[in-house]
Amino acid sequence: MYAVIENGGKQYKVAEGDVVRVEKLAAEVGAEVSFNVVMVAGDEGVKLGKDVENAKVTGTVQAQDKFKKIIVFKYKAKKNERKKQGHRQPFTAVKIEKISL
Repeated sequence: MYAVIENGGKQYKVAEGDVVRVEKLAAEVGAEVSFNVVMVAGDEGVKLGKDVENAKVTGTVQAQDKFKKIIVFKYKAKKNERKKQGHRQPFTAVKIEKISL
């Protein structure tokens, strides 16, 4: 069984036991969180829309961290204008505990 959840304007395909890195959540390590469910697929088929209104995906926060640094380099040709920046996007690692309908 797997589900598609929504968080931070993005959708993630998850199954029980998966560790997924989502947009930063305001939750402590070890706290339990739940997500909006978009779709659930299992033995009884695919369920969408009204069928998944009561569906619930819960998980436990494993870590609050940042991704690897990326370099953002902007320049304007022939103008000697250059700007170099680094960026590390924060994320929350969540272990999916239960998918229920």
